Amino acid sequence: MNREIIETSDGSHSIYLKEMDEHYHSKHGAIAESQHIFIQNGLIEKARMKNSLSIFEVGMGTGLNVLTTFLAAEKAGLEIDYHTIEAYPVDWEEAQHLNYSEQLGMTDQLLKEIHNADWGEETKLSDNFKLIKYNEDVLNFKHGSRYDLIYFDAFAPEKQEEMWSEAVFKNLFDFLTRNGVLVTYCVKGEIRRRLKGIGFEVEKLAGPVGGKREMCRAIKP
Repeated sequence: MNREIIETSDGSHSIYLKEMDEHYHSKHGAIAESQHIFIQNGLIEKARMKNSLSIFEVGMGTGLNVLTTFLAAEKAGLEIDYHTIEAYPVDWEEAQHLNYSEQLGMTDQLLKEIHNADWGEETKLSDNFKLIKYNEDVLNFKHGSRYDLIYFDAFAPEKQEEMWSEAVFKNLFDFLTRNGVLVTYCVKGEIRRRLKGIGFEVEKLAGPVGGKREMCRAIKP
């Protein structure tokens, strides 16, 4: 598919797929969405209980969530084991044109390391941050790791329905540790009912300022 870099409302870039009429991030602000949903209501909340966290991201995309998680973790002194899965990677040739580093006041070196890291191999981005990328489809992804936190950042249900299936969420439920958390931007009633049916405790939270009004956080009891 053809990818077009567009500017979102907070000045940060996203990628637009014309064939799907879908954006990789919120049009209201890519960085704002990442920081609010995944960092503030995922990472920071979970870090109140422990300072060493394992994270699984569904949909690495542009690498923005890896980048914002790294920055937040370094600032808070957290130890992170970060696994991310992406079936259709954005390579560095494309990603180098995204303005995340400029917007976040840093060089491109970290984003370059994220995108150029070998698939399936552990990469140390710092002494406290380990990254493993999987070039696989989450529908068939099986492994023995357990996670404290899941970032669910797939394309919208109406664009990629199979990613929001009961089978996928059941796998993710099993991946989580007790009291593990899944955060996502989608609050559709059907999706929340699906999560509850699997066993999650589900809550709606306020969305990013200027963006979607609500987001979803699901907890494994």
